Amino acid sequence: MTLVELVAATTAALILIAGVGMLLAGGNRAWHRTYESANNKTSHQAQSVVAAFGAVGRKSNRGSYVLYRITGETLTPALPPADQPDAVVFGDAVEFRYWDVPLDQADSHSLMNAETTATAYALFYLDGDQLKVDYGPYPPGAAPAGGGARNTTGVSTTLLAENVGVKPGSAPFSHSTVGGTGQGSIRLNIILTDPNDNRTTEVMTSALMRNIWPR
Repeated sequence: MTLVELVAATTAALILIAGVGMLLAGGNRAWHRTYESANNKTSHQAQSVVAAFGAVGRKSNRGSYVLYRITGETLTPALPPADQPDAVVFGDAVEFRYWDVPLDQADSHSLMNAETTATAYALFYLDGDQLKVDYGPYPPGAAPAGGGARNTTGVSTTLLAENVGVKPGSAPFSHSTVGGTGQGSIRLNIILTDPNDNRTTEVMTSALMRNIWPR
C-alpha cells in the first residue's frame, strides 16, 4: 500500500507541475506578443504620427489651413462640389499654418496685424507609401494661392511612417465643410503595414484647430 500511495502521489505531483509549467509557458508567450506589439516599429510610427499631427494641428490657424489633392508635384486645393457646399472632402495632403514666434510687448513680429495669419507651416502628405511632413516659413507656404508646385525652398522634411496605405476609394485626410468652408477639424485615417508579418494597424485621429485670426 505504501508503494502504491507513493506512485499515486508522485503521478499527481507530476501532473500538477506539468499544468503549472504550461500556464507559465503560455503566459510568457502572451507577454512576448504583447511586448512586441507595443514596441515594434509600426507601433512607434503610429504613435509618432498621432503626436505630430495633433501637436501641429492644435496650434494652427483655423482660418488659414488648406486641404490639397496631389498630382505629381502639384498641389490643388480640395474643394467640395459646387452643388454640395456642405460635404465631407478628402485630400492627399493638409497644410497647417501656425505662429512659431513669441508675442512680445513691442509686437516686433506684427502678430496682431490681421494680415499676419501665420509665420510657419507644416504640410502633411502621402508620398507613395511614406507619410511625410514638410516644415517651412509662411509665406510662401506649401504652394501658391490656388495651388501649384510644392514648395521645396527652405523646407525641412521629416519621415513619419513607412508602408502607409489608405482604404480603397479613400484618402489620408478629410474635413467637413459648411457653405464651402472647412470647419477646422482635420481627420487622419491611414493603415500601417508591418513588412515582417504583414500585420496592419489602422491609425485614426483628428486635430481640432481652436485659434482663429483675424476674428
